[in-house]
Amino acid sequence: MPAKHSWLEDMLAMLTATCLVSLGIVFFNQPGLVVGGTAGLALLLHKLLPFSFGQLFFMLNVPFYWLAWKRLGGQFVAKTLLSVTAVSFFGDHLHQWMQINQVRPIYAALMGSILVGVGLLILFRHRASLGGFNIVCLWLQERYGISAGKVQMGLDCSIVLSSAFITSWSVLLMSVSAAVIVNVVLATNHKPGRYNPAAA
Repeated sequence: MPAKHSWLEDMLAMLTATCLVSLGIVFFNQPGLVVGGTAGLALLLHKLLPFSFGQLFFMLNVPFYWLAWKRLGGQFVAKTLLSVTAVSFFGDHLHQWMQINQVRPIYAALMGSILVGVGLLILFRHRASLGGFNIVCLWLQERYGISAGKVQMGLDCSIVLSSAFITSWSVLLMSVSAAVIVNVVLATNHKPGRYNPAAA
């Protein structure tokens, strides 16, 4: 049985992952791209409601903690809560430390997707997530062996397509491409049993 990560390794990994995801969201937000998951839903609602991205992202994740507690354990919930809080904070304050004044949508979609995908991958490897649909996807993978990346892709594309009524077709196309790239990163690097010595 592989050794578990130490708490210090988990904390460093979560810090790295949440920084990557937050930077990816900055790339998405600059040209107005919409991504999947609760982060994408928060970005979408941020355009319609008088709340910040961080506030919406944190609130949207609250209902999913019960499932995480019941199915994935208290340690998973604690790490996920810390990760969600960190992304909520960075998402609202990163602009005070750095600004991206101009970026082409195609590059924003590519870089944002890679950053978010790698960040999520790090969290998954350390039995954490960014809440929301991540929790459902990880539960389905652990319970039924269904690829987390494939389920996430379907959910993400649904959220992105729902933004069609407030975005242009070019932005929508870039947003769908971004959602696909994020989940290709997950689907190709986070397969059940791949890193289990017993399954080798």
